[in-house]
Amino acid sequence: MSNPTPPIKAPDRRHTAGALDIRNIIGALLGVYGVILLVMGIFGDPEDDKTGDVNANLWAGLALIIVSVVFIAWARLRPIGVPERSSEESAD
Repeated sequence: MSNPTPPIKAPDRRHTAGALDIRNIIGALLGVYGVILLVMGIFGDPEDDKTGDVNANLWAGLALIIVSVVFIAWARLRPIGVPERSSEESAD
């Protein structure tokens, strides 16, 4: 008695999410806001009397840029795999 072999499926084709990965979008937004705050911290009025002698814009901008770099590095080092749809599946 022979065992019937299951049908062979084509390998699952995958590609990365790329620029549409939410981590890239969040990283880009945080980076833009971080650069704006950094520029304001360097060239703007620090208003030390309101923040207790701390340049809040400068430090918040640096923190946002660091978090932005972490998000973008995370997306590059661990990309999300998105399965490709074949033309047969699209017709269904």
